[in-house]
Amino acid sequence: MNIDLGLEVTVNEFVRVLTPILAQVYEDLPGGNPSKAHGDVVVEAFNLSCGFIDADGRASDDELRALLQTFAPLLDRRFAALSPAEARAKAITVAQRRVLTKPTAMFDVLLAVDRNQGTGCATTYYQHAMALGHMVASLDAATSRSELLALDDFRSVLFTKLQGLAYEGADAPQAGGATAALAAVTNGLADKIPDELPPPRPLDELLAELEALVGMAEVKREIKLVANLIAVQNLRAERKLPVLETSRHLVFTGNPGTGKTTVARLLAEIYRTLKVVDRGQLVETDRSGLVAGFVGHTAIKVTEVFDRADQGVLLIDEAYSLVRGSESDFGQEAIDTIVKLVEDRRDRIVVIAAGYPDEMDQFVNANPGLKSRFPRTIAFPDYSTDELVVIFERLGERNHYTCDPDALGRVRAWIEAQPRTKGFGNGRLARNLFEEAAGRQATRLVELNDPTNEQLVTLTSADIPDIPGTAGPGTAGPGTASPGTAPAATPTTPLRATPTPGPAKPADTAGPAEPPTPNEAEPSGPANTAGPAGRSTPNEAADHA
Repeated sequence: MNIDLGLEVTVNEFVRVLTPILAQVYEDLPGGNPSKAHGDVVVEAFNLSCGFIDADGRASDDELRALLQTFAPLLDRRFAALSPAEARAKAITVAQRRVLTKPTAMFDVLLAVDRNQGTGCATTYYQHAMALGHMVASLDAATSRSELLALDDFRSVLFTKLQGLAYEGADAPQAGGATAALAAVTNGLADKIPDELPPPRPLDELLAELEALVGMAEVKREIKLVANLIAVQNLRAERKLPVLETSRHLVFTGNPGTGKTTVARLLAEIYRTLKVVDRGQLVETDRSGLVAGFVGHTAIKVTEVFDRADQGVLLIDEAYSLVRGSESDFGQEAIDTIVKLVEDRRDRIVVIAAGYPDEMDQFVNANPGLKSRFPRTIAFPDYSTDELVVIFERLGERNHYTCDPDALGRVRAWIEAQPRTKGFGNGRLARNLFEEAAGRQATRLVELNDPTNEQLVTLTSADIPDIPGTAGPGTAGPGTASPGTAPAATPTTPLRATPTPGPAKPADTAGPAEPPTPNEAEPSGPANTAGPAGRSTPNEAADHA
């Protein structure tokens, strides 16, 4: 019986790369024994493999065969004589998902070394551990949602620690991340990129940018599951294993300003990095860009839009509007043409249809072929008041404004007073409020002969529009402003305080405990003293639908 060698190759690469790193750590410790490094790394790889196999609560025959074959020469030659049923009876992988719920002792040791010496050992571990996780997930023809969630949770656990380390001034995760490690193992990312395009951004970098967006926890999780599934499918395809064909097309539902376009743009880059498309450009259109006024012209317009989006992502905003119209309207022709082109160009383009939730149901049901070609819907919820305040703050940071406490309180009160009906503006509402406040501040400051730098960058309560129907320090209602005498300078606080990193705490110099036996509880590593994650880039969700 043929056994997939992918796990064996990936584990051997894990051991090859990390053994000399850990040996150097042991050598630098008083009484350390570098010869133990190889065995410790093998045990680490075994425990991680068992954890990823157990992610969905079951161990398939294919997974167990690969596990036994891989670790028989490395850990216990008796594994070679076991059948999958016997291994299952011995509960080798049972309850091992717990290994993935927190950083391992070895990762903590390497993190402490990086903190002291400014090296990138923990990043190297992260890259190869994620490659190992993706490889395990690819052993079965169909990857379960539980396996994809486990991959995402494990990535988040380690990457959060690495971001904290980067904040303290040590090496940040290296370009390429887990994607580069997978490429080193499989040589599967060697296709030539056209000369006029910059190289694809690393997957880790794109996922970190996604994670930095305000709110949208479930949206982020769904996008990361999509990325994990594609990475696993790519591994299977590279090893000539059968791949369960799935549609890449998506439906985004939600009110305006909830970040749909921002996420679509990031997803286009993710698809390029994962070789779903070659170029990864995002082309946005709506009904006006697809429907013509004359017979036969609509199909031409739709085809032209698909041509522009070739090897990228096409975002159709307010796609439901194609369903509406009279019998002489050509919206249905546009839908029928979309269905045909989505099928004809399924390997060259990804289509995202966006709009309000109820109306998007009408769109998906407008043609029998749409529902099967758009099987996944991602719902973008409205932002909470706290999240909209954060977006307002980030807009201030981006434009070098600060806000005094009274002004920030008025921002919150103004947002809370807005009716959250259908069409609620979300991020756009926060952006409009910020622009209104900046305009009112400018009107106020022109009355001053020589405003100070502090006054030029400070928004006060007088700059925040009043809630209609209430009295306040400014002119009632947004969109109106009256010049007035500037109040005395008010002490300001930054919109988002940035903690000043202090000197790194000395790392615990204790080395790892004796090499653990497979599946034993891991020894406690050095206490992690990583500071908070560095400041994220400003959220652009406020700019887009």
